[in-house]
Amino acid sequence: MDERVAVALITDVFFDDPDGARLRRRLTEARRLGAELAVLPELPLNPWSPATKEAVEGDAEPPGGPRQARLQAAAREVGIALLGGAIVRQPSGGERHNTALLYDAAGTLLASYRKLHLPAEEGYWETCHYQPGDAPPPVADGWRMPLGLQICSDVNRPQGCQLLAAQGAEAILAPRCTPAASYERWRLVLRADAVTSAAYVVSVNRPRPELGVPIGGASLVVDPSGEVIIESSEPVAVATLDRAAVRRARADYPGYLPSRAEVYAAGWQRLASGTST
Repeated sequence: MDERVAVALITDVFFDDPDGARLRRRLTEARRLGAELAVLPELPLNPWSPATKEAVEGDAEPPGGPRQARLQAAAREVGIALLGGAIVRQPSGGERHNTALLYDAAGTLLASYRKLHLPAEEGYWETCHYQPGDAPPPVADGWRMPLGLQICSDVNRPQGCQLLAAQGAEAILAPRCTPAASYERWRLVLRADAVTSAAYVVSVNRPRPELGVPIGGASLVVDPSGEVIIESSEPVAVATLDRAAVRRARADYPGYLPSRAEVYAAGWQRLASGTST
């Protein structure tokens, strides 16, 4: 069985593509280049509305809403697994969440994840637009390679990546929207996440400034040793992940170290309950 998996980084956004034609073209190109999975940036079918503090009703949608349907249909029509996202409004209570959505090549939803860590600063007023998630990140194991989901600033709290790896994730998909000026710091964090998780990290950025926010910086794939194997701002770029590299990293230092989940869980529980000793 072939253990190599080709993944496409789609550094493009599609809020001005209402019929999905450009999205399908990008996915078709990725498929032609051999990709089995395409990863889109954070909230790829929305404008970057956190540029301001004003939340717009039409930026969010219920579960199964039109943006989700467009992503699902594109995956199915092109025949490629797809990681996208939307602002999903909960039917009861109306809470809004920045939600990553992973579909297989038949358009079946394999996993979803609500962003946990929300910035509140100039150009990134995310706390004004949606609430933080309330569940740990999932591993999607219904595909050829177990995949974990994170979103943008989540990777700056590396316990999410480490939890995913401890649950068996071999690649962590982390769509993002980040500024060009801080790209080197993001690159460093993503490399550290890959090393400490002994997993591939795949992160795709929004491609250009929007609404006065200086968005920029490459999309990239980091292997489990921390090496950047592709770094690109092209609309479509393809990298190959090798599951054998994950096994090697987890057999070597620091990958073989135990996670000691029970010890850390006790410490986090003390913090959650308001005590430190």
